[in-house]
Amino acid sequence: MSGSEHPDHLWRNPDPKRSYDVVIVGGGGHGLSTAYYLARNHGITNVAVLERGWLAGGNMARNTTVIRSNYLWDESAAIYEHSMKLWETLAEDLDYDILFSQRGVLNLTHSLHDTREAHRRVYANRLNGIDAEWLTPEEIKEFCPIVNLSPDLRYPVMGASLQRRGGIAKHDYVAWAFARQADAFGVDLVQNCEVTGFDLDGGRVTGVQTSRGPIAAGKVALCAAGHSTVLAAMVGLDLPIQSHPLQALVSELLEPALNCVVLSNAVHVYVSQAHKGELVMGAGIDPFISYAQRGSPHIIEYQLAAAVELFPIFSRAHVVRTWGGIVDVSPDASPIVGLTPIENLFVNCGWGTGGFKATPASGWVYAHTIARGEPHPLNAPFSLDRFARGALIDEHGAAAVAH
Repeated sequence: MSGSEHPDHLWRNPDPKRSYDVVIVGGGGHGLSTAYYLARNHGITNVAVLERGWLAGGNMARNTTVIRSNYLWDESAAIYEHSMKLWETLAEDLDYDILFSQRGVLNLTHSLHDTREAHRRVYANRLNGIDAEWLTPEEIKEFCPIVNLSPDLRYPVMGASLQRRGGIAKHDYVAWAFARQADAFGVDLVQNCEVTGFDLDGGRVTGVQTSRGPIAAGKVALCAAGHSTVLAAMVGLDLPIQSHPLQALVSELLEPALNCVVLSNAVHVYVSQAHKGELVMGAGIDPFISYAQRGSPHIIEYQLAAAVELFPIFSRAHVVRTWGGIVDVSPDASPIVGLTPIENLFVNCGWGTGGFKATPASGWVYAHTIARGEPHPLNAPFSLDRFARGALIDEHGAAAVAH
């Protein structure tokens, strides 16, 4: 991202004499998309997006860019399918090539249980109007020839579900596209601005304290993946969220070899090939709670072993770098998007490993919720009070793989 690509006028200082209608805490994909849709859909442009580091420097730059909507439960399927439809026109809407590639997402199965679950999800997707199909091993070989289908594998491939509309996009391009358009509407994008506290008047939030001074706000929207609990604790709000590292890595540049995204829950690895040519691989979340942006070496070892077994062609590829995102995980592995018990304070967190794929829809429904003071129908089921009501949306083991 050179200065010529992203001119300095995008990044503004907060005006201490100005009271913003909305202050968004978190300048990642969800925060930037929320600012954009507040302006575009609701005409609210007196908005500041505050980012502790640099825009999109957190999880937005530390994910593996998988996009899909083939979730099991109706509530999840609805919001992720809305996101998929937004992805399909996003480059045109934002006037920016985000390298969205609908190359297909293939979920492999390795056991009878895997296979039955995959069939169940295929049928559930179809009932919700989401494209989904089942592939036999022979059809997998035709669709993705480099997958190892040997019966001698420790976990032989028995079949796969396929969402052809799924794929990948360039994460930093997505962030800059939303940032440019939000800026064009007059939104202030403020980097190197850490929130250190909140101003309260009774049970109502009135502003934020930051490392660059106080900022008055009519409404405050939390949108900082991995650190939601830290921010919420500043106002005495205890969120049912845990933060875990999420392992990922990339290889050296290779000639085009992998034409789709391949995921496997049994061996818990997923692989795609980026536009430049590097292999992009991910694993499951590390089991321990941490804010470290790195994962455990043993996770990398298992991840690479699984990938090499499924793709022997990559056995001599070199790993260039590894990293870990920080993901918020709720008790039912579904997001929390909506109002809080504190007036004019909103929360958007708990997306777990689904954050990137939800970027446009998250911003769309969060902007609606902030602007109107009530949830959009798509995020109404994901309210904070569902945990007290027992109305859980348990996608933890339902979506075949966490990503």
